[in-house]
Amino acid sequence: MTLVSLGVLGLSAPTAAFARAGGPEVPRVVCGTDGTTGLAVSAGSAGDCGAALRVAGAYTKAGLREGGAVTVVSSDGTVWRCQEQQGDPNPYQECVDTTDTTRHVTLTS
Repeated sequence: MTLVSLGVLGLSAPTAAFARAGGPEVPRVVCGTDGTTGLAVSAGSAGDCGAALRVAGAYTKAGLREGGAVTVVSSDGTVWRCQEQQGDPNPYQECVDTTDTTRHVTLTS
């Protein structure tokens, strides 16, 4: 998994990154940082960034859970299933849209 420094996140436009979720690397877009935790928030495309930042905010407001415990959050009328995933080398938080499992929001340090 690629970690993104906070210095890069100061850009006004989303930046491309690559995230590994237990499989081949997939293109991701860094959308910015979560206002509560300062974690980098990524989505599948720049068009998903607004929703990704709102999902991340709902997740951190509900309280990040360590050790794989699931947290369910709702944002913009969509239910997301969030939990910690084991990365290489660091764990990360990931939320998946329960109605469209191709939509992911990732929070990384």
